[in-house]
Amino acid sequence: MPVPEFILKLREKIGHDLLWLPGVTAVVLRGDEVLLVRRSDNGQWAPVTGIVDPGEHPAVCASREVFEETGVVASVEALVWVNVSRPVVHANGDHAQYLDHTFKCRYLSGEPHVADDESVEVGWFATEALPDMAPSLVERIVTVLRCEGEVRLTN
Repeated sequence: MPVPEFILKLREKIGHDLLWLPGVTAVVLRGDEVLLVRRSDNGQWAPVTGIVDPGEHPAVCASREVFEETGVVASVEALVWVNVSRPVVHANGDHAQYLDHTFKCRYLSGEPHVADDESVEVGWFATEALPDMAPSLVERIVTVLRCEGEVRLTN
């Protein structure tokens, strides 16, 4: 997973100590389907996620990350949830905790494909038939679907 330049510079000063970072989750809907990526770092399916750059609005980050990771153009419709992740230790030993902004996004255009090295697969999944995912990620999708007024999710 590419680490943003600003984080690399911070890590030069603080090493592997805990970093508090703003993040986004973009739950992109197309009818009864949700866009998911299989992450290259852990092989797990997930909605598109990313780290907000300094000075960047989280909604802009969500749209940018969707395009950079999948080639899909999506519009952000709503901020549906702000939550704090558990502290994580990345494979390189870096400690981080994220203030996640989960956005409901609507598909506009583009054929989904692996567009960078952050994922190994990309695809649309019926909200009623999601692949195995971390419960915290399923919770984000469920929260977005509740904003749609329809929760028909099984996992």
